[in-house]
Amino acid sequence: MLEANVVVAGVSLVLAVVVGLVVHEGLHALVLRLARVEYTVVYGPDRTGGIVGLIASCPWALVQPYPTGEESPLVFRASALAPLALAALVFGLVGFDFVSLESPVATAMAIGILGCSIPSPQDFSVAFYAHRLLDTVCDD
Repeated sequence: MLEANVVVAGVSLVLAVVVGLVVHEGLHALVLRLARVEYTVVYGPDRTGGIVGLIASCPWALVQPYPTGEESPLVFRASALAPLALAALVFGLVGFDFVSLESPVATAMAIGILGCSIPSPQDFSVAFYAHRLLDTVCDD
């Protein structure tokens, strides 16, 4: 039988990942909003239906910017890498002893948030090739 600490830590991990995904996409959108770039946020794009469809769909959420071609590529690079701020937050809280990782629940939550702070492959693609995105917009 599982101990209560393990069950609570598992539930905490799942909740941290859900909250982390929302904050991850929110950080992309925040940078775009500060730069006055139009965008939409879609949760569960291309979802086939039901809980299994949501879990199996990839990506779980999407921030779709609508560039005009006048923006700097730096805006899109900053937006793509903005979720790294989640890692800075976790390391800052642990480094200043606001959070102790001696508890399995705190450790599980920190792992969940750190997992969500990693930019996706699409995010890295935007970070490296933002200038190409703007060139295609200008050509259209």
